[in-house]
Amino acid sequence: MGKVVVGLSMSLDGFIAGPHDGPANPLGDGGGRLFDWWTAGTERLGPDDRFRPPERSRQVVEEMFACGAIITGRRTFDIAGGWEGHHPLGAPFFLLTHRPPDQHVGPGTGGTVVTEGIKSALEQAQAVAGGRDVAVCAADVAGQYLRAGLLDEIHIDLAPVLLGGGVSLFRSLGDRRFDLECTRVVPSDGVTHLRYRVLR
Repeated sequence: MGKVVVGLSMSLDGFIAGPHDGPANPLGDGGGRLFDWWTAGTERLGPDDRFRPPERSRQVVEEMFACGAIITGRRTFDIAGGWEGHHPLGAPFFLLTHRPPDQHVGPGTGGTVVTEGIKSALEQAQAVAGGRDVAVCAADVAGQYLRAGLLDEIHIDLAPVLLGGGVSLFRSLGDRRFDLECTRVVPSDGVTHLRYRVLR
């Protein structure tokens, strides 16, 4: 069975979006800087020209596209406009929410609503992932899996910028401590890719 991983681009001061993020400003003020590396290369890798990573990032991006399923939260879903029903990574996604949306989920889309909690979402995601990794793509949801002891790895695409505020990847952990082991460091153009294993 694949691993449960969270993988997000992050500023050096720990933010995955800048201040004042929302549907009209999806990455927040200055948050677009976190994703400059995605188009820093010359060769497309993915469904469209948004995905042109630098050469040293290509293996990392290929691994992202190889995930078998995605778990996300309602806030991320709303800010992204539900990805119009199909996540950019091409994998089916499972939306954890108590308020099912009216569109971009259900038949004809790649999205499934899960209202029964994180364990149900994980079971459903693993059932369709075919032994591949399940990616958690929302800060609060990632915190829930980490606190529940269900997260295996944390993948950080560290951008060389200080945003000074915004959405913190680890804001929901409170005063709990988690020990990690760094298993990979890949320096690239405009980003450093970090991989950590969660120690239990």
